[in-house]
Amino acid sequence: MSQDAEIAGLSFEEALKELERIVGRLESGEAALQEAIDLYERGDQLRKQCAARLDAAQARIEAIRLDTEGRPSGTGPFAAG
Repeated sequence: MSQDAEIAGLSFEEALKELERIVGRLESGEAALQEAIDLYERGDQLRKQCAARLDAAQARIEAIRLDTEGRPSGTGPFAAG
């Protein structure tokens, strides 16, 4: 299994947990140069995977629309911000 396929198979929570571990290892300064480069590359792939999962989740979220009297009248796309 390629690294890309392996990362794509991770849940959001699994990818985030591994990304946090990588960040901790990099911040510790204990990784040799080549290990740090490899960790950075994997961390970047994990970050992209997490962002893609969040984008997909946001696209599925719907906001409840209310009519002028405050009653639910339907749903529409969620607009963050």
